[in-house]
Amino acid sequence: MVQLVRRFFNNTGPCDPARHYMLPPAERLIGAQLHRYIRDQLYWVLHAPRQTGKTTFLQSWMREINAGSEALSCYVTVETCQGVPEAERAIPVICDAIRYWAKIYKLPVPAIEDEVPQSQLSSMLANWAKLAAPKQLIVLFDEVDVLTGDALVSFLRQLRGGFAGRGVGQFPGSVALVGMRDLKDYITAAKGGVAPNPGSPFNIKSDSAVLGNFQKDDIARLFAQRTADTGQQITAEALDYVYDQSKGQPWLVNSLFQRATMRVLDEDSRETVTLEHILQAREQMIQARETHLDALAIRLNDDRVRQIIETLMTGEPDQFITQSDAFNYCLDLGLVSKEGGTPQVANPIYREVLARNITEGAQDAIPEPEWQWKNADGSLNMDALLKEFQQFWRENSEVWEEQRRQRFTYTEAFPHLLLQAFLQRVLNGGGRIAREYAAGRGRMDLALEYQKKKYIIEVKLLRDNKSPEAVKEQGLAQTEKYRDTIDSTAPAYLVLFDRRSESKKAPWDMRLTWTKENNIIVVGC
Repeated sequence: MVQLVRRFFNNTGPCDPARHYMLPPAERLIGAQLHRYIRDQLYWVLHAPRQTGKTTFLQSWMREINAGSEALSCYVTVETCQGVPEAERAIPVICDAIRYWAKIYKLPVPAIEDEVPQSQLSSMLANWAKLAAPKQLIVLFDEVDVLTGDALVSFLRQLRGGFAGRGVGQFPGSVALVGMRDLKDYITAAKGGVAPNPGSPFNIKSDSAVLGNFQKDDIARLFAQRTADTGQQITAEALDYVYDQSKGQPWLVNSLFQRATMRVLDEDSRETVTLEHILQAREQMIQARETHLDALAIRLNDDRVRQIIETLMTGEPDQFITQSDAFNYCLDLGLVSKEGGTPQVANPIYREVLARNITEGAQDAIPEPEWQWKNADGSLNMDALLKEFQQFWRENSEVWEEQRRQRFTYTEAFPHLLLQAFLQRVLNGGGRIAREYAAGRGRMDLALEYQKKKYIIEVKLLRDNKSPEAVKEQGLAQTEKYRDTIDSTAPAYLVLFDRRSESKKAPWDMRLTWTKENNIIVVGC
């Protein structure tokens, strides 16, 4: 007999406590005072990256409000306005959305009385407030980030127009505006890059709150719900790895747990979930190019994203990176974070996905290896692998880099990307590559694992502003330090790419070098 209601880890759409394992999303609100928004009749903004639980929070808070006797709340998404910048078209669509969601939640349905888009929304909200009386009306607008241009400006102005007269029977007492970014960023874009002035709609906003990621204990609490339901356990090592790889990003956590419990293991299995199960789930998730990860990868084509990700990949110092609009944009997307004050990609899974996406074309163009890159016992011959890469770099780098330059795509990080594409192509799913990169470090760290043996690769660039010997000495110290954090017994390689101006570059015969210093192989490219 099929069990009709069986809870599972959800990674598609809002969570429902009757069907999904979930934690109260309000616990992760930062900078919000929910009781005040209703009591003091305040308008506020909530912003967080995609699939962090915003909609789940809004719908659960709506149910909580409506269970009381003082207010009436309705969730409304305006996502149907995506790609509609004209107010004349967008405002009627928003009004239709209000009526749709009011019907869905069996709430009073307001009429559309004013046919003029410039005042249609405000008239409708006033009418809705009358229908809600004697309760205060609370409206939770989701996906506001899809509004652009005149549609956004008109939407906010109509809210602002009714704000002064808000109250029971008059106009919504509290409104939440929810999206990926603080709305001041959208109004700036709508005004052609001109920052909001004191007369803009934003002077009615009380707070800008955010929705944070899971903490380490939250992840354990989340899986504990499955243990309570089914008896299935998870090892502490597996839980630690889930947090380390996801940094608590809710969609990633749920996806790893879902795949581990429903695909790597059979959904009826009660076998303890181990680190190996989570490793398999991680690789499956990346290979499947699930929508969340694919959507992030698509952002790589955005110039603002390219600017930041390329800086992080090369590790180049940039004292202004965190002050740029491009960095704040990536921060709001959830692509990057600041850990210990250091800008970096938000989590190791995103690092893997972004690097694989950027190198996919190069990886596909690299011929299948016909040379010997394994030892007789099947283990990885890293010396042979990197010596072959040196020749590949000599034969292909200039032409391939020029092709990238013509497409304006990640040319500064080209050496790092081509090396990763080469390694990924050769290993072809039989090994794992862990990537570490962050602004200001002047390097990229790679840790390869093949047949349970680890190999360390440090990538650095030779530039005109620093002597090759100084770069090498710094690289040797960094490689040794990185090896100590991964496996002090692992073979280690420092790969130096000559990126100096043509007049300073060594000829190819002198550039391709192979030496050993401090038990580290130095590979010149």
